[in-house]
Amino acid sequence: MEPESPPQLREEDVEKYLLYNTEFLENWIKKHGTPELIYKIKNMDVMDKPQFSTASRNSITSNMFKNYVDGMVRKRKKSLVTRDKLLAMNESEMFMELIRDIASELDVNVLCHKILRNVSVLTGSDRGSMFLVRGSKHNRYLVSKLFDVTENSTLEESLHSEDNEIKVPFGCGIAGHVARTKETINITEAYEDPRFNKSVDARTGYRTHSILCMPILNHESEVIGVAQIINKITGNHVFEDQDVEVFRKYLMFCGIGITNAQLFEMSVQEYKRNKLLLNLARGVFVEQQNLEKLIEKIMLDAQDLLQCERCSVYLVDDTLESKERKPTDYTPSYNTIPQTRTPNAIQFTKVFDLYAKDGGMIRIQSANKLTESQNAEIARFVAFHEEHLCIANVEKDGRFGPGPFGDETGFVTRSMLCMPVYNSERKITAVTQLINKLNGTPFNESDANIIEAFSIFTGLGIHNCQMYENACRLMAKQTVALDVLSFHATAGQEETERLAKTDFPSGQELKLYSYDFNDLILSDDQTLQSVICMFKESGLVAKFKIPIDVICRWTLSVKKNYRPVTYHNWRHAFNVTQTMFTMLFTGNLLNMFTDLEVFAKLVACLCHDLDHRGTNNAFQTKVVSPLAMLYGTSTMEHHHFDHSIMILNSEGNNIFQSLEPEQYREVIKLLEFCILSTDLALYFRKRGDFKKVVDSGRTDFQNQDDKRLLSAMMMTACDVAAITKPWEVQREVAQLVANEFFEQGDAEKTQLGETPIAMMDRDKKDELPKMQVGFIDSICTPVYEMFSGLFPTLSPMYEGCLENRKNWNELAARSDSPISEPTGS
Repeated sequence: MEPESPPQLREEDVEKYLLYNTEFLENWIKKHGTPELIYKIKNMDVMDKPQFSTASRNSITSNMFKNYVDGMVRKRKKSLVTRDKLLAMNESEMFMELIRDIASELDVNVLCHKILRNVSVLTGSDRGSMFLVRGSKHNRYLVSKLFDVTENSTLEESLHSEDNEIKVPFGCGIAGHVARTKETINITEAYEDPRFNKSVDARTGYRTHSILCMPILNHESEVIGVAQIINKITGNHVFEDQDVEVFRKYLMFCGIGITNAQLFEMSVQEYKRNKLLLNLARGVFVEQQNLEKLIEKIMLDAQDLLQCERCSVYLVDDTLESKERKPTDYTPSYNTIPQTRTPNAIQFTKVFDLYAKDGGMIRIQSANKLTESQNAEIARFVAFHEEHLCIANVEKDGRFGPGPFGDETGFVTRSMLCMPVYNSERKITAVTQLINKLNGTPFNESDANIIEAFSIFTGLGIHNCQMYENACRLMAKQTVALDVLSFHATAGQEETERLAKTDFPSGQELKLYSYDFNDLILSDDQTLQSVICMFKESGLVAKFKIPIDVICRWTLSVKKNYRPVTYHNWRHAFNVTQTMFTMLFTGNLLNMFTDLEVFAKLVACLCHDLDHRGTNNAFQTKVVSPLAMLYGTSTMEHHHFDHSIMILNSEGNNIFQSLEPEQYREVIKLLEFCILSTDLALYFRKRGDFKKVVDSGRTDFQNQDDKRLLSAMMMTACDVAAITKPWEVQREVAQLVANEFFEQGDAEKTQLGETPIAMMDRDKKDELPKMQVGFIDSICTPVYEMFSGLFPTLSPMYEGCLENRKNWNELAARSDSPISEPTGS
């Protein structure tokens, strides 16, 4: 008895098997398979047999996948089934032959070549061709993938590369019409169809008669390609309905194979991308001490992933932003880019180049070699506009000058993918440039997505390395600074002992309690003794248990850290401290403050101009000095405070060493507040607030905010107290101030090319009396008048200010009265 013939495989059943699992086919074979078919399956080569399992899907294992991606898979050369054997097969066996291939073949070219060859045999066609869809959704076209496949042609003969492929726009010609309409076209005489292009026959000498052309669809019925067979070699050259059905069924396998291959290709790309990002992430944390080594590793990974001829990384020189910024436009933010900048303003510190032909060797180019580089010009463009560029043909693009785009080595740039690299602050630190894919195709959107993710890790790695290198440099600077402080800016043991053993005069002997105090008659040693005396007689040395050698060493260290500038030097600081001492004790303001607050005030006065450079905050900002870059506001005042902390932290100089932790924190805060209050830019705002307190009648200053305002006004009153001294002292000090101002004005003329304001212009020195009157009226008189009204014991300061104003006003009225040069100048 003949076995029951198995039912025909339906298309949807085969697709279900191919796309999902093998359970259907396994059951189908058990139920309907002939003994011969079951025997064939059982005796298949293990490499050819489908792996049936009801517990697993038709997929590649992770290990197989990894081996395939790493290039370790064993390549198998399978011979095609002969024509006679193929024609002897029934339909089920033919499908099984294709199923075996589609289940194990990952190369869509091989699979589609076999399908076209089999179709050529089964339909009796002379040859066949396949076109695949390329381009974006709104600009799609066909490219010839397999062309003129016959039953005897090899894959190599039929396969078209990017160099010789034929491009057909959607809607053009027979294949283009099929791609656009999804229709099947069966033409009996090609030359009678207006859509047929006879030029191909004219060029090749081949005569086309009949054409059968069909769309290749994916599982969502989208056109992914077009296949056509040409010239039925039997009968009257007309493809019959049976040929159409065979062709349609076989193209279903093409659609599935192409879809699977595309999905597999995406999986491979995603796998490589994830592997690269993992390696980069590992490299960011492992290699963060050497920027060049990190970039070399990054470039090797990028070139390996995207397979390009050349990879370059340009490091952006961010220091130029501060140089180009106008001084008046200065802000601490480095991301502020002046509107007048152009791409040419972007500069690179160095460039790393990796050539595929060099076997992984990386060349490092310096910035001075990039002036004529067209590739560097493109990198500048990307850095300036902060957007990536994907250029299919640099020469045809036209934005960056005429071609050819070659360098001194003879390397020619054809296509390019250029991407900015950001750090965590969204600031561009580098530009990555990939040039000429090895397969000759332009870079595409997928490449751009990969390199974008890649650039995120690149930016993180570069930022970490730069931060590490900057930290190393800062640590070196700190070490140098501390060395200088230890050997040159702190008091030695011998001079400390000598001062400590001095018989200190009393404050009365030194006239420290007098508003008319004159330091000009004192020697430097006497000024040091006077400072120690003030701390002793205020009870602070005993109260806070300051060792005599510590306060002597600290006083000597503070003196050493004042530069020998014309006015803002040790003598000025000493006078400010003496004025505060007088206001507290002679002016009877001592009971307004705690001992700790008094301690902080005297220390602040002595330290308030530490390391002064003889120029004001405005000048520091104009020249964009390191101090101005470090401190956004109250530049010099912040520096004075930091310098005072550095002295306190130096060995043997901490006069606060006996304080409790809470007291220490409080005194440091008070010290900072008092020093910053000497910034005249802050004085005007605080003076208005102080006046409101005075006018409100809250003159006990028990409120903490009111007390802070009082302290701030006292610091200003002490800072400008030279205006309250006897005329002989005031006149000489005023000339010292003017000379220092003139020196700054001279620097503004020579360094900045600017005309200084009048009080700093040496050419207007005869106007000094008039400017002094203006200074007294705007700065001095208001604060001393308020203090005199609040505390009558401070009236001598107000009266001295008024007396000096009258003298300056008289000089201003006498245009023929030049100011004599001071003896101390």
